[in-house]
Amino acid sequence: MTETTTTVLDDRAAFLDVADPGFMFTAPEVAAAREAHWYAGTPYGVMVLRHAQVQQLLRDRRLAQSGRRFLKLNGVTHGTVHDWFDTLLLHLRGEEHRRQRALVLQAFAPQALQRWRSTMRRTAERLADRLAGAGPCEFGETFADPMAVSVMSAILGVPLDDYEPRWSTDIGLVYSVGHRADALARVERSLAGLRAYADHLVSRHGTARTGDDLVSLLMSGYDGEGMDRTELRDLIVGLFFAAHDTTRNQLGQMLFTFTEHPDQWELLAERPELAEQATDEVVRWCPAAPAIFRFALEDVDFEGLRVPAESFVMLCVHAAQRDPRVFDSPDVFDITLRRPPLLSFGAGPHYCLGAATVKAEITEILTVLPRRLRAPRLTAPVVWRNPIGVCGPESLTVNFQPRTSRG
Repeated sequence: MTETTTTVLDDRAAFLDVADPGFMFTAPEVAAAREAHWYAGTPYGVMVLRHAQVQQLLRDRRLAQSGRRFLKLNGVTHGTVHDWFDTLLLHLRGEEHRRQRALVLQAFAPQALQRWRSTMRRTAERLADRLAGAGPCEFGETFADPMAVSVMSAILGVPLDDYEPRWSTDIGLVYSVGHRADALARVERSLAGLRAYADHLVSRHGTARTGDDLVSLLMSGYDGEGMDRTELRDLIVGLFFAAHDTTRNQLGQMLFTFTEHPDQWELLAERPELAEQATDEVVRWCPAAPAIFRFALEDVDFEGLRVPAESFVMLCVHAAQRDPRVFDSPDVFDITLRRPPLLSFGAGPHYCLGAATVKAEITEILTVLPRRLRAPRLTAPVVWRNPIGVCGPESLTVNFQPRTSRG
C-alpha cells in the first residue's frame, strides 16, 4: 500500500506500522497507542482505537466501504478481481444495497436460523469424534473448514460433494494482495471457480424455486427486484466468501484462544450454559476482522481531526473491545463476565447479515467440544494470515484428548 492521506495528526498520536509483515493487533504498542490518543497514524491513514469513537464512526454516513478504493490502495486498479470486489454487497450503498440486502435477509431471519441450529449441533458432534481420534491435527483442515462448509452448504442449499472449499478459502486473500506475491493470482483462480459454480447453481435452480435454502430464496425473488443473472451470480459468490472464509478464521481464532486459556475451556465443560456468553467473549477478544475499513466520502471533521475526502480510515474493533474506558478487566479473557455489545459486526445499514448465524455456530461448537474433549494443546508453532482484513491461523496444529481417557 501507499499513503494516500494528507491528514495532519495530533502530536500525541502514535504511529503503528500495520504494513510490517510482523505486525499484530495484540502487540503491546497497539494498547499503548490507544492510551496515548483515540487514534494512531498508519502508512495508509488514520486508525481509530477507542470504543466511543469507533462506535460513532461505524454509523457515520460520511464514511463508507469501497472495494475499488481498497484495491487501488494496494496497487490493483483494473482486472477481474477489481471489478468483482467493488460489487460485493459489503461495498454497495443506497438503493442497490437495500435491494440486494432485502433478498438475502430472508434466510437470516430468527425463524430461519432455528432451522440450521440442529445442523450446526450435529456437525459439531460428528467432527468432535474426528478430533478425538486424530492425535495432533491441523484444526482448520480437521474441524474449522468442514464445520463452516457444512453449515454454509445447508443454508445456501449446496451439495457438499460438488463444492471445492479451497475456492472460498483462497478468495479471502483479496485483503492480502498488497502483502503476498501470490495473493492476486489465487484470488483470480478462486473467483473463476466460484463464479462457474454459482452459474451451475443458478441453472440447477432455474425451474425449481420452492426450497427454503438461500439460493432458492434468491432465485424466487431476483426477477422481481430487477437483478440480472450476473448480479445474482456475484451475490452468491459473496455469500460463499462470507459464510466460509470469515467463519473459518473466527473458529481458528477461537480455538487458539482456548489453548492459551485452558481453564476457561474446562469451565465450559462444567457449565455449558455459559456457551452463548463465551461466544461473545471470543468475538470480543479475537475478532476475525480486527479492523473495519472505511473511506471518507467527503472531508470529515471529527473531534478535532480533519480527514480529507478519499482518505482511508481503519476502525480498530480489536483495540476498541479492550478499551478500559468501557470494559472492566479488558485484558482478561473471562467467559463469566457480561460485556457491553460487540462492535465486531459493524452497525447501521451494513450491520453483518450473518452475525446471528456465526454466533449460533460458535455457541453450538462450544456446547459440544468442551463436553466431549479436554482442553486443546498446541503441538507446533502457529502460522498466521496477514492481520489486514480477515485474519486467523493458516496453520493451527493441536492435540485433543477425549474426556473418557485418563491422564
